[in-house]
Amino acid sequence: MSALTSRLSALAALTVAGGLVLSGCAGTAEPDTSDTSGAAAGSSASFPVTFEHIYGETVIEDAPERVATWGWGATDAVLALGIVPVAIASMDYGGGDDRITPWVEEAIADLGGEEPVILDNATYELSVEELLAADPDVLIAPYSGLTQEEYDAVTGAGIPVVAPEEALWATPWRDVITETGKALGLDAEAEQVLADLDQQIADAAAEHPEFEGTTIAYAADDVDTFYLYLPADARVEILEDLGFVTAPAVTDLDTGESTFYTTVSSENLDQIDAEVIFTQVDTEGQLQTFLTSDRTKLIPAVAAGAVGAIVGEENVAAISPTALTLPWILPDIVEQLATATAVAKG
Repeated sequence: MSALTSRLSALAALTVAGGLVLSGCAGTAEPDTSDTSGAAAGSSASFPVTFEHIYGETVIEDAPERVATWGWGATDAVLALGIVPVAIASMDYGGGDDRITPWVEEAIADLGGEEPVILDNATYELSVEELLAADPDVLIAPYSGLTQEEYDAVTGAGIPVVAPEEALWATPWRDVITETGKALGLDAEAEQVLADLDQQIADAAAEHPEFEGTTIAYAADDVDTFYLYLPADARVEILEDLGFVTAPAVTDLDTGESTFYTTVSSENLDQIDAEVIFTQVDTEGQLQTFLTSDRTKLIPAVAAGAVGAIVGEENVAAISPTALTLPWILPDIVEQLATATAVAKG
């Protein structure tokens, strides 16, 4: 697997939405500022709560006051529910020099909480020592690569852990929000966060009826390998929520090598029958290569210029959907898709 795909699978699927979750200067969803770091989450009447996951069962007896997060999406969900975590994973792709994504920085500033401890995530390995030093009451990590050894070490220290439901890096992005709400005793608030996100998507779709039924392929060109993302990918899900339809060639060309992407050989690129191509690149230079290379121009939509692109590490990271990335990146995605669709429909 290439460096690009391994980064995105770890986010996202990185599902990072992922990213989708979707960047731009659009503001994040307004969090509830009544709760901050150090304040109990939900009502004691909500507890205890029980979670079934790949490592067994976790019971959270009381409303946590000091919340730590790990993986992708949980930090955003906690912040969207009005609480500043005491410890979060570093964001080494798209997080800049301080290793915190801009939408997380904005949410922390809006809530007025203390800066959380940044847990080194460069190798996706949890430092239990760093985590314990932050003195958390719970570790929320439903979409992560948390290992059995790490889980045992944290729970052995008396800290309950919300681990991935069925597989590492596989929990649906909406479930990350609902699981986080359950862990904090804020189920209704989590459902409202999701309802607000769904409404933003629905509003965008209603403003662009031309998206409805337009075929699309989400593609990425990484040196010698060309990727198509499959409908199971959360980033593609957002495109379909906007009204687009995954082009038949995407599933026809699927080799079964992954649940969320497939690779396509150069001789098959002309078979990608999408009206619109959506892509992600780190730099403008990479975008120009994508738009003009002899290889990618074998794709009819690229040759026609019907391409929407998200550019920059921050923006690419934001494409993988979370409670905060979706409102942050959605306006840019919609703008790009509207331009590409106008070209496609001539």
